[in-house]
Amino acid sequence: MIDLKLLRENPDLVRDSQRTRGEDPSLVDQLLAADEARRSSIAAADSARAEQKAHGKKVGKASPEERPALLEAAGALKQAVKDAEEAEKAAAAEVDRLQRLLSNVVEEGTPAGGEDDFVEIERIGEIPTFDFEPKDHLELGESLGLLDMERGAKVSGARFYFLTGYGALLQLGMLQLAAQKATANGFTMMIPPVLVRPEIMQGTGFLGAHADEVYRLEADDLYLVGTSEVALAGYHQGEILDLSAGPKRYCGWSSCFRREAGSHGKDTRGIIRVHQFDKVEMFSWCKPEEAHEEHKRLLGFEKEMLEAMGLPFRVIDIAGGDLGSSAARKYDCEAWVPTQGTYRELTSTSNCTTFQARRLGVRYRDDEGRTQTAATLNGTLATTRWLVAILENHQQADGSVVVPEALRPFVGKDVLEPIR
Repeated sequence: MIDLKLLRENPDLVRDSQRTRGEDPSLVDQLLAADEARRSSIAAADSARAEQKAHGKKVGKASPEERPALLEAAGALKQAVKDAEEAEKAAAAEVDRLQRLLSNVVEEGTPAGGEDDFVEIERIGEIPTFDFEPKDHLELGESLGLLDMERGAKVSGARFYFLTGYGALLQLGMLQLAAQKATANGFTMMIPPVLVRPEIMQGTGFLGAHADEVYRLEADDLYLVGTSEVALAGYHQGEILDLSAGPKRYCGWSSCFRREAGSHGKDTRGIIRVHQFDKVEMFSWCKPEEAHEEHKRLLGFEKEMLEAMGLPFRVIDIAGGDLGSSAARKYDCEAWVPTQGTYRELTSTSNCTTFQARRLGVRYRDDEGRTQTAATLNGTLATTRWLVAILENHQQADGSVVVPEALRPFVGKDVLEPIR
């Protein structure tokens, strides 16, 4: 949730952010009014308690003749205090409700608009040219014995799959390489839970407008994560961190689950859009003033991994209307997919500033020893969808696929050849 102090001091900044996102700027005024009502209710409750306390002293000093009337008045004051405290709780609840409806304030420079209004920052690598008709990743995956969609659907339904043989080794190698890279750069590797409590899912911002994308185990009141970002954010819930030596960096390896509720009919072929996949995710806690540079750092690691896969890709600055509610700025890396003739997202990295940490109650001590809200950032370092781009960009005329050099120690082969 956003900082109320920022809202009071610079409401126009928050209104502009809402417009950049294509969201309702009047929420700002509703929250300001609710905040003022809450502060007034606090003052009223304090005043009622003070009056009750002063009256109590009078009762203690009163003569027997005065006591009945004073005790009757004390009862009325007790009810007044109760009413004032209930009003205070209701006002606080309304502030909390509105605060949770308001998305994070976008970072200066974020493009305005929706999904198609991103700004391309750079292109890296050469788009391959083929002197043959390239096959898509599903045809390649099946002919090479890497991918079985038919049996995935038989076992679990649409958008499920088996990675088999060298397909499994390709993914494991890619994720292991990402884990090694993260560890070498100061991240602490974690294999976190994939089931989390509602307050953790809510705290990270995944139970808002897109709550229908999340799997829920109703009997246990737990949620399956769509990214290990959720569990990593919850790891320090309610804690005060020591950030005096710099950011705390974690890297989670987990399976991820997404309902894809709003994706009916989209990307139904292959493994571009599936219900379950694996991912290595970077996650940083830092001081707010360090977040901008930390964001660049995470993006740099993503680019290095994609370059190691030998993939042509571009980096784009996501427009405000396409940001999740928690993100103030997001960069995607999209790899070229030859059979689609376009770029598709392989990584995202988001600067969530203090939005998630404020919800989760995670703070740090500044140089004066005062507690301040920390900032959070996240970024993809490898995930199942990368196999789509690896197979299609590295295919050869005979139907074989060249294994990226960085993955060969994990796969044990330089070239994957058709088995049928």
